[in-house]
Amino acid sequence: MRPAKFSLIAAAAGVTVFAIALLAGSDYLFFAGYVVLQFIVLATAWNILGGYCGYVNFGTAAFFAIGTYTSVAMHKLGANPGRYLPAHLQYLFPFSVPTLVILSGVVAGIIGLGMGYLTLRLRGVFFAIATLAMAVVLQTLVINWDFVGGARGAYVIRPDAVTIAGFRLGYIQYLFAIMLVLAVASLCVARLIERSRLGYGFATIRDDEMAAEAAGVPTLRLKLIATTISGAFMGMAGAPYPYYIGYVEPSGTFGLQYAVNSIAMPMIGGTNTWAGPLIGAVLLGSLQQIATVTISSAVNLLLVGVLLVAFVIVAPKGILGLVAEWRRAREKP
Repeated sequence: MRPAKFSLIAAAAGVTVFAIALLAGSDYLFFAGYVVLQFIVLATAWNILGGYCGYVNFGTAAFFAIGTYTSVAMHKLGANPGRYLPAHLQYLFPFSVPTLVILSGVVAGIIGLGMGYLTLRLRGVFFAIATLAMAVVLQTLVINWDFVGGARGAYVIRPDAVTIAGFRLGYIQYLFAIMLVLAVASLCVARLIERSRLGYGFATIRDDEMAAEAAGVPTLRLKLIATTISGAFMGMAGAPYPYYIGYVEPSGTFGLQYAVNSIAMPMIGGTNTWAGPLIGAVLLGSLQQIATVTISSAVNLLLVGVLLVAFVIVAPKGILGLVAEWRRAREKP
Protein backbone atom coordinates (compact mmCIF):
# COMPACT_ATOMS: atom_id res chain seq x y z
CA MET A 1 0.00 0.00 0.00
CA ARG A 2 1.36 3.41 -0.99
CA PRO A 3 2.08 5.93 1.81
CA ALA A 4 -0.52 8.39 0.48
CA LYS A 5 -3.23 5.71 0.47
CA PHE A 6 -2.23 4.54 3.95
CA SER A 7 -2.38 8.14 5.22
CA LEU A 8 -5.89 8.59 3.79
CA ILE A 9 -7.07 5.35 5.41
CA ALA A 10 -5.48 6.32 8.73
CA ALA A 11 -7.09 9.77 8.58
CA ALA A 12 -10.48 8.22 7.78
CA ALA A 13 -10.07 5.84 10.72
CA GLY A 14 -9.24 8.80 12.97
CA VAL A 15 -12.35 10.71 11.86
CA THR A 16 -14.45 7.59 12.47
CA VAL A 17 -13.04 7.16 15.98
CA PHE A 18 -13.78 10.79 16.83
CA ALA A 19 -17.32 10.55 15.43
CA ILE A 20 -18.03 7.40 17.46
CA ALA A 21 -16.71 9.08 20.61
CA LEU A 22 -18.97 12.09 19.99
CA LEU A 23 -22.00 9.88 19.41
CA ALA A 24 -21.29 7.99 22.64
CA GLY A 25 -21.82 11.26 24.52
CA SER A 26 -19.56 10.37 27.45
CA ASP A 27 -16.84 12.74 28.64
CA TYR A 28 -15.10 9.85 30.38
CA LEU A 29 -14.58 8.19 27.00
CA PHE A 30 -12.67 11.28 25.89
CA PHE A 31 -10.62 11.39 29.11
CA ALA A 32 -9.69 7.69 28.89
CA GLY A 33 -9.26 7.77 25.12
CA TYR A 34 -6.85 10.70 25.39
CA VAL A 35 -4.53 8.60 27.58
CA VAL A 36 -4.64 5.64 25.18
CA LEU A 37 -3.89 7.92 22.21
CA GLN A 38 -1.07 9.55 24.16
CA PHE A 39 0.52 6.14 24.70
CA ILE A 40 0.12 5.29 21.01
CA VAL A 41 2.24 8.34 20.18
CA LEU A 42 4.82 7.59 22.89
CA ALA A 43 5.09 3.89 22.01
CA THR A 44 5.41 4.65 18.28
CA ALA A 45 8.03 7.32 18.96
CA TRP A 46 10.01 4.97 21.19
CA ASN A 47 9.86 2.25 18.55
CA ILE A 48 11.51 4.46 15.92
CA LEU A 49 14.73 4.33 17.94
CA GLY A 50 14.24 1.28 20.14
CA GLY A 51 12.54 -1.06 17.68
CA TYR A 52 13.82 0.00 14.27
CA CYS A 53 17.41 0.77 15.39
CA GLY A 54 17.66 -1.51 18.43
CA TYR A 55 18.71 1.25 20.87
CA VAL A 56 16.74 0.97 24.13
CA ASN A 57 15.80 4.43 25.35
CA PHE A 58 14.81 4.94 29.01
CA GLY A 59 14.45 8.70 28.53
CA THR A 60 10.84 8.78 27.29
CA ALA A 61 9.66 10.62 30.40
CA ALA A 62 12.31 13.30 29.84
CA PHE A 63 11.15 14.09 26.31
CA PHE A 64 7.51 13.95 27.39
CA ALA A 65 8.34 16.42 30.17
CA ILE A 66 10.16 18.69 27.70
CA GLY A 67 6.93 19.02 25.75
CA THR A 68 4.90 19.50 28.92
CA TYR A 69 7.09 22.22 30.39
CA THR A 70 7.46 23.98 27.06
CA SER A 71 3.67 24.36 27.15
CA VAL A 72 3.75 25.48 30.79
CA ALA A 73 6.41 28.12 30.05
CA MET A 74 4.54 29.45 26.99
CA HIS A 75 1.26 29.44 28.91
CA LYS A 76 2.81 31.55 31.66
CA LEU A 77 4.22 33.99 29.11
CA GLY A 78 0.81 34.21 27.43
CA ALA A 79 -1.00 34.77 30.72
CA ASN A 80 0.99 37.96 31.43
CA PRO A 81 2.93 38.99 28.30
CA GLY A 82 3.32 42.60 29.47
CA ARG A 83 5.44 41.44 32.38
CA TYR A 84 7.83 39.15 30.51
CA LEU A 85 7.90 40.29 26.88
CA PRO A 86 8.71 43.46 24.94
CA ALA A 87 5.76 45.21 23.27
CA HIS A 88 6.56 44.00 19.72
CA LEU A 89 6.27 40.33 20.82
CA GLN A 90 3.19 40.53 23.02
CA TYR A 91 0.76 40.17 20.10
CA LEU A 92 2.04 36.63 19.45
CA PHE A 93 0.60 35.35 22.74
CA PRO A 94 -1.22 33.36 23.95
CA PHE A 95 -0.35 30.38 21.75
CA SER A 96 -3.00 27.87 20.73
CA VAL A 97 -2.52 24.23 21.75
CA PRO A 98 -1.65 23.10 18.16
CA THR A 99 1.04 25.80 18.06
CA LEU A 100 2.39 24.57 21.40
CA VAL A 101 2.45 21.01 20.03
CA ILE A 102 4.59 22.11 17.07
CA LEU A 103 6.86 24.25 19.26
CA SER A 104 7.31 21.41 21.77
CA GLY A 105 8.16 19.03 18.94
CA VAL A 106 10.86 21.39 17.68
CA VAL A 107 12.37 21.85 21.16
CA ALA A 108 12.27 18.12 21.96
CA GLY A 109 13.67 17.24 18.51
CA ILE A 110 16.63 19.57 18.99
CA ILE A 111 17.31 18.12 22.44
CA GLY A 112 16.96 14.62 20.96
CA LEU A 113 19.55 15.50 18.34
CA GLY A 114 21.90 16.79 21.04
CA MET A 115 21.32 13.76 23.24
CA GLY A 116 22.00 11.48 20.31
CA TYR A 117 25.23 13.25 19.44
CA LEU A 118 26.45 12.86 23.03
CA THR A 119 25.28 9.30 23.71
CA LEU A 120 24.96 7.33 20.47
CA ARG A 121 28.62 6.38 20.47
CA LEU A 122 27.62 4.22 23.43
CA ARG A 123 25.90 0.91 22.78
CA GLY A 124 23.71 -1.57 24.60
CA VAL A 125 23.23 -1.10 28.31
CA PHE A 126 25.59 1.91 28.38
CA PHE A 127 23.32 3.86 26.03
CA ALA A 128 20.26 2.90 28.10
CA ILE A 129 21.92 4.12 31.30
CA ALA A 130 22.93 7.38 29.59
CA THR A 131 19.32 8.11 28.57
CA LEU A 132 18.17 7.39 32.12
CA ALA A 133 20.81 9.77 33.46
CA MET A 134 19.61 12.45 31.03
CA ALA A 135 16.09 12.12 32.44
CA VAL A 136 17.41 12.59 35.99
CA VAL A 137 19.41 15.67 34.96
CA LEU A 138 16.41 17.27 33.25
CA GLN A 139 14.17 16.54 36.23
CA THR A 140 16.68 18.23 38.53
CA LEU A 141 16.74 21.31 36.26
CA VAL A 142 12.93 21.53 36.23
CA ILE A 143 12.70 21.12 40.01
CA ASN A 144 14.96 24.16 40.38
CA TRP A 145 13.27 26.24 37.65
CA ASP A 146 10.88 28.53 39.51
CA PHE A 147 9.42 30.04 36.34
CA VAL A 148 7.55 26.78 35.59
CA GLY A 149 6.67 26.11 39.22
CA GLY A 150 9.74 24.17 40.31
CA ALA A 151 9.15 21.41 42.83
CA ARG A 152 5.78 22.85 43.91
CA GLY A 153 4.30 22.45 40.44
CA ALA A 154 2.16 24.75 38.31
CA TYR A 155 -1.56 25.13 37.65
CA VAL A 156 -2.85 25.58 34.11
CA ILE A 157 -6.42 26.85 33.86
CA ARG A 158 -8.08 25.74 30.65
CA PRO A 159 -11.28 27.15 29.11
CA ASP A 160 -14.48 25.11 29.24
CA ALA A 161 -14.93 24.91 25.47
CA VAL A 162 -13.48 25.96 22.14
CA THR A 163 -15.13 26.82 18.82
CA ILE A 164 -13.58 25.45 15.62
CA ALA A 165 -15.09 26.20 12.19
CA GLY A 166 -18.42 26.95 13.83
CA PHE A 167 -18.46 23.76 15.93
CA ARG A 168 -18.35 24.13 19.70
CA LEU A 169 -16.36 21.38 21.42
CA GLY A 170 -15.71 20.74 25.08
CA TYR A 171 -12.04 21.26 25.86
CA ILE A 172 -11.43 17.58 26.59
CA GLN A 173 -12.96 16.78 23.18
CA TYR A 174 -10.62 19.35 21.65
CA LEU A 175 -7.58 17.78 23.33
CA PHE A 176 -8.76 14.32 22.30
CA ALA A 177 -8.96 15.49 18.68
CA ILE A 178 -5.44 16.96 18.85
CA MET A 179 -4.00 13.76 20.30
CA LEU A 180 -5.89 11.72 17.70
CA VAL A 181 -4.25 13.75 14.93
CA LEU A 182 -0.87 13.21 16.59
CA ALA A 183 -1.46 9.46 16.82
CA VAL A 184 -2.40 9.23 13.14
CA ALA A 185 0.61 11.36 12.15
CA SER A 186 3.06 9.29 14.21
CA LEU A 187 1.77 6.02 12.74
CA CYS A 188 1.99 7.39 9.20
CA VAL A 189 5.57 8.58 9.78
CA ALA A 190 6.55 5.24 11.36
CA ARG A 191 5.13 3.27 8.43
CA LEU A 192 6.79 5.61 5.92
CA ILE A 193 10.14 5.11 7.66
CA GLU A 194 9.65 1.34 7.79
CA ARG A 195 9.14 1.07 4.02
CA SER A 196 11.85 3.58 3.01
CA ARG A 197 15.62 3.50 2.55
CA LEU A 198 15.86 5.16 5.96
CA GLY A 199 14.03 2.22 7.53
CA TYR A 200 16.29 -0.28 5.78
CA GLY A 201 19.27 1.63 7.14
CA PHE A 202 17.78 1.46 10.64
CA ALA A 203 17.34 -2.30 10.19
CA THR A 204 21.02 -2.78 9.32
CA ILE A 205 21.94 -0.98 12.55
CA ARG A 206 19.59 -3.21 14.54
CA ASP A 207 20.84 -6.43 12.93
CA ASP A 208 24.60 -5.78 12.98
CA GLU A 209 25.87 -2.23 13.40
CA MET A 210 29.55 -3.07 12.92
CA ALA A 211 28.83 -4.87 9.66
CA ALA A 212 26.71 -1.93 8.52
CA GLU A 213 29.58 0.49 9.22
CA ALA A 214 31.98 -1.76 7.34
CA ALA A 215 29.58 -1.73 4.37
CA GLY A 216 29.56 2.06 4.30
CA VAL A 217 26.21 2.73 6.00
CA PRO A 218 26.32 6.17 7.74
CA THR A 219 25.21 4.71 11.06
CA LEU A 220 25.77 7.79 13.23
CA ARG A 221 23.80 10.01 10.88
CA LEU A 222 20.92 7.52 10.78
CA LYS A 223 20.87 7.21 14.56
CA LEU A 224 20.80 10.99 14.93
CA ILE A 225 17.81 11.13 12.59
CA ALA A 226 16.10 8.46 14.70
CA THR A 227 16.70 10.27 18.00
CA THR A 228 15.48 13.56 16.53
CA ILE A 229 12.23 12.11 15.14
CA SER A 230 11.62 10.00 18.23
CA GLY A 231 12.28 12.89 20.62
CA ALA A 232 10.09 15.27 18.60
CA PHE A 233 7.03 12.99 18.76
CA MET A 234 7.54 12.35 22.47
CA GLY A 235 7.68 16.08 23.09
CA MET A 236 4.54 16.66 21.02
CA ALA A 237 2.74 13.99 23.05
CA GLY A 238 3.55 15.94 26.22
CA ALA A 239 2.52 19.38 24.95
CA PRO A 240 -1.28 19.13 25.58
CA TYR A 241 -0.80 17.36 28.93
CA PRO A 242 -0.93 20.49 31.17
CA TYR A 243 -4.34 21.38 29.71
CA TYR A 244 -5.54 17.81 30.19
CA ILE A 245 -4.42 17.40 33.81
CA GLY A 246 -4.69 21.01 35.04
CA TYR A 247 -1.77 20.69 37.45
CA VAL A 248 1.79 19.75 36.52
CA GLU A 249 4.56 18.78 38.92
CA PRO A 250 7.94 17.12 38.24
CA SER A 251 7.42 13.79 40.00
CA GLY A 252 4.28 13.12 37.96
CA THR A 253 5.57 14.41 34.63
CA PHE A 254 8.86 12.48 34.89
CA GLY A 255 6.93 9.47 36.20
CA LEU A 256 8.05 5.89 35.75
CA GLN A 257 4.83 5.00 33.94
CA TYR A 258 5.91 6.83 30.78
CA ALA A 259 9.26 5.05 30.50
CA VAL A 260 7.81 1.64 31.38
CA ASN A 261 4.73 1.85 29.16
CA SER A 262 6.57 3.22 26.13
CA ILE A 263 8.92 0.22 26.26
CA ALA A 264 6.37 -2.45 27.21
CA MET A 265 3.76 -1.52 24.61
CA PRO A 266 5.98 -2.02 21.52
CA MET A 267 7.48 -5.17 23.01
CA ILE A 268 4.05 -6.67 23.64
CA GLY A 269 2.73 -5.66 20.22
CA GLY A 270 5.92 -6.25 18.24
CA THR A 271 8.89 -3.94 17.68
CA ASN A 272 9.79 -4.51 14.03
CA THR A 273 6.71 -2.88 12.51
CA TRP A 274 4.58 0.25 12.88
CA ALA A 275 1.54 -1.82 13.93
CA GLY A 276 3.19 -3.34 17.00
CA PRO A 277 3.19 -0.20 19.16
CA LEU A 278 -0.40 0.52 18.08
CA ILE A 279 -1.60 -2.93 19.16
CA GLY A 280 0.36 -2.86 22.42
CA ALA A 281 -0.77 0.67 23.31
CA VAL A 282 -4.45 -0.04 22.62
CA LEU A 283 -4.29 -3.31 24.58
CA LEU A 284 -2.30 -2.09 27.58
CA GLY A 285 -3.78 1.42 27.62
CA SER A 286 -7.34 0.08 27.61
CA LEU A 287 -6.58 -2.47 30.33
CA GLN A 288 -5.01 0.22 32.50
CA GLN A 289 -8.03 2.50 32.12
CA ILE A 290 -10.36 -0.36 33.03
CA ALA A 291 -8.19 -1.23 36.04
CA THR A 292 -8.16 2.42 37.13
CA VAL A 293 -11.97 2.51 37.21
CA THR A 294 -12.62 -0.97 38.63
CA ILE A 295 -9.68 -1.48 40.99
CA SER A 296 -7.12 1.31 41.40
CA SER A 297 -4.60 3.25 39.33
CA ALA A 298 -1.93 1.85 41.67
CA VAL A 299 -2.13 -1.54 39.90
CA ASN A 300 -1.33 -0.12 36.45
CA LEU A 301 2.43 -0.69 36.58
CA LEU A 302 1.89 -4.10 38.16
CA LEU A 303 -0.38 -5.00 35.25
CA VAL A 304 2.24 -3.83 32.75
CA GLY A 305 4.98 -5.80 34.52
CA VAL A 306 2.98 -9.02 34.61
CA LEU A 307 2.01 -8.79 30.94
CA LEU A 308 5.55 -7.88 29.89
CA VAL A 309 7.06 -10.86 31.72
CA ALA A 310 4.38 -13.14 30.28
CA PHE A 311 5.02 -12.00 26.71
CA VAL A 312 8.79 -12.19 27.08
CA ILE A 313 8.38 -15.84 28.08
CA VAL A 314 5.56 -16.88 25.74
CA ALA A 315 5.99 -14.52 22.76
CA PRO A 316 9.34 -12.67 22.83
CA LYS A 317 8.58 -11.14 19.42
CA GLY A 318 5.24 -9.79 20.59
CA ILE A 319 1.73 -10.39 19.37
CA LEU A 320 2.62 -9.82 15.72
CA GLY A 321 5.55 -12.23 16.01
CA LEU A 322 3.25 -14.84 17.54
CA VAL A 323 0.77 -14.39 14.68
CA ALA A 324 3.55 -14.70 12.10
CA GLU A 325 4.78 -17.95 13.67
CA TRP A 326 1.23 -19.31 13.73
CA ARG A 327 0.82 -18.52 10.03
CA ARG A 328 4.13 -20.20 9.15
CA ALA A 329 3.07 -23.28 11.10
CA ARG A 330 -0.22 -23.45 9.18
CA GLU A 331 1.54 -23.13 5.83
CA LYS A 332 3.83 -26.09 6.50
CA PRO A 333 2.62 -29.32 4.83
